[in-house]
Amino acid sequence: MIRIYFIGLFILITAIIANILAVKLQLKSWYDLLNGLASSKSYWELITFKDSLWLFLVYPLVLGLGAVFANFIYLKLFPS
Repeated sequence: MIRIYFIGLFILITAIIANILAVKLQLKSWYDLLNGLASSKSYWELITFKDSLWLFLVYPLVLGLGAVFANFIYLKLFPS
């Protein structure tokens, strides 16, 4: 259970860093996308190709790599 918590915490930290990076690079976040879609159905027209790549490819990849890295660190700190 501690392992799952550790990995989840690391994913959270990775997500916060990735969202800060998205703001710096002027990319849409999931928060921006969902709020935009809630306010207007035509919000999809404001999503650029770069935003789409970030949201659907790079961001999930970064979070997944964060999980893999967290698991690696956990196994180094607490070998079974």
